[in-house]
Amino acid sequence: MDDESLSQWAERRDARIGQLRAVPLVNGEGPHGSHLHPDAPRAIQRWNGRLWEPHGLAANLAEARRTLFPASEIAPPPKPKPTPNLAAGTGRHRKP
Repeated sequence: MDDESLSQWAERRDARIGQLRAVPLVNGEGPHGSHLHPDAPRAIQRWNGRLWEPHGLAANLAEARRTLFPASEIAPPPKPKPTPNLAAGTGRHRKP
């Protein structure tokens, strides 16, 4: 039996305190995938160690992602230069 110790469990549980999640505010059975209803408003919830508590609101999926992942607003790296075309060859995998 590979049970973790109580201190390991407490560390793992405490590491999640303050974690945020976005839940779409739509009718249904409960939270669904984030890609569903991208224009629906989102409730931003924060984990307090026992339950998810209300933290804020977002108008849509894009705004919720900006709230959840603020560091991802960094500009993407420049696109690499296109590779030159390979010259015709006689290799075995080359098409004639």
